[in-house]
Amino acid sequence: MVARLLGLGAMVACAVMFSLQFGQAANSQPNLTGQRGEGLPYEIPGTQVFDLPDAKRGIPYQIYVSLPKSYGQNPARRYPVVYVTDADYGFPMLRLIGRRMNNEREQLDEFIVVGLAYASGQDSMASRRRDYTPTANGPSTAPAGALHGESLKYRDYLRDMVLPFVDGKWRTDPGRRVLVGHSYGGLLAAQILLTEPDLFSGYLLGSPSFWFDKQFMLRQAPDMLARLQHMDAAVYMYVGEFEALKKGDRRYQQEVDMVSDNKSFARFLQAKGYAGLRLKSEVLLGEDHMSVAPRGFTQGLLFLLPGSGR
Repeated sequence: MVARLLGLGAMVACAVMFSLQFGQAANSQPNLTGQRGEGLPYEIPGTQVFDLPDAKRGIPYQIYVSLPKSYGQNPARRYPVVYVTDADYGFPMLRLIGRRMNNEREQLDEFIVVGLAYASGQDSMASRRRDYTPTANGPSTAPAGALHGESLKYRDYLRDMVLPFVDGKWRTDPGRRVLVGHSYGGLLAAQILLTEPDLFSGYLLGSPSFWFDKQFMLRQAPDMLARLQHMDAAVYMYVGEFEALKKGDRRYQQEVDMVSDNKSFARFLQAKGYAGLRLKSEVLLGEDHMSVAPRGFTQGLLFLLPGSGR
């Protein structure tokens, strides 16, 4: 079952991003000319790709960017930015949610989407293991010699390279940044919340892999929270109903109880009574680890970035 969780990036990417390439055009308006034919890859109109390596570690990364439809219409307007891990599937998913939810009325505040891609030229799971996990003690299902435990270095890359680049290039609202992550990505987001919460104003923690290294983050959370004098952030947490532990029922997890873990983390946050914390935690019925992300992303964005039509 743990192997199924670890395969999320590749499996969902195949489902959501089949033959998908990212258009290089900076135009934020709809594509009026259609797609290229002759079997060429499908492109997402109005998206941009930038090389943004981690100079300290010598790791090549890219970011994917999509501007909201109204970006070119009001030069004085600044926009919140939603950063999403596992960009192969998270980027097109969030871009679509942001547009679909506003088709009839503005249910979401318009936002810039920034997809945080895996290291260029590297296996996606190798990149996730290294960048999204807090310790070197990976699960037994990982390949021999697999590198884990550089999440704090990746956090520093986001802080020192990605956020300044995005704020310097587009009309962003630095006080309204949201970090979105699912599975290992949710674990990374939880660690950033506990270590440097002011990096983002909103956190969407999707089915975080709190089971990693014998629940390392859950074991560390009380002490980490004790060192934080304040937490001025909105936090939305979700997990699927079938991510609970129920041995013998194949709809549920067979090794870990991610529902219980999510509830424990929410209790830790609530117990601190931070005046600046706005928290919502949900178990989404009828969903498992592989199906829950689109629904969880939607509900999380409605909580974190509600529009004027809500």
